[in-house]
Amino acid sequence: MNLISGAKQKQLLRTFNKGHMQENKLQPIHDDMDANPVRQACNSHVRASSDNGMLETAAEPPTMHRRPIAAREHGWARALSSALARCAITPNQISVFSVLFAGAGAAMLVWMPTPMGWLGCAACVQLRLLCNLLDGMVAVEGGKQTPTGTLYNEFPDRIADSLLLLGLGTAAGQSWLGWLGALLAALTAYVRLTGASLGLEQDFRGPMAKQHRMAVLTAACLLAAGLGLLGHEVASLILGTAAWGIALGALLTCVARTQAIARLLKGD
Repeated sequence: MNLISGAKQKQLLRTFNKGHMQENKLQPIHDDMDANPVRQACNSHVRASSDNGMLETAAEPPTMHRRPIAAREHGWARALSSALARCAITPNQISVFSVLFAGAGAAMLVWMPTPMGWLGCAACVQLRLLCNLLDGMVAVEGGKQTPTGTLYNEFPDRIADSLLLLGLGTAAGQSWLGWLGALLAALTAYVRLTGASLGLEQDFRGPMAKQHRMAVLTAACLLAAGLGLLGHEVASLILGTAAWGIALGALLTCVARTQAIARLLKGD
């Protein structure tokens, strides 16, 4: 039996130790790659299906949460939305019309402070709300959704709210109150969308959500038109009271929605 010389044994031992050290150096690299959050995210997003062997994405497309509106179930609303869906008009165009009606209503509040002007504003408010109802129905039930539909669902609402509330404050002789109401109204939507960005369902609660604000404004215009014959001061008092109610109610709405989001995040 041939024996390996001492020099040869030392050479083999050095080769073995060198290979073992390289293996130990490579192991942390593999561990780091497995612990890499980007790699983990990729692995969690793309997984092999055990049923058919095809790759599938783990992420689901976001679903649109719609404001609960009872009128959506009424026959007249379904008939009108179906008729519009068959026309060339798009849901985004209907959303733009809501801004035009709001602008017309605000103009009547500011530059036509008469019973006819207040009645006209009340009509414009309701037409604005009708557009808000129909744009979603034409898009969803009518099958005319567009990639920019979500933008048109939110941005015109914020503009329409601001126009009407600024007009209300100006008509009441307290323009700063109109600005405050517009700011707080926009903040209610901001809080709602913040919850959605955190993975929660959109919270449309009041006490002064959009439909409540428009109901108060409509009632104030009708009351001002009915009692405005007693004097312009009476009409201004009615409109000012409505502006204060909307601003304070919007503030309470922001608080209520924020508290609800916090409870859900904490798991309460």
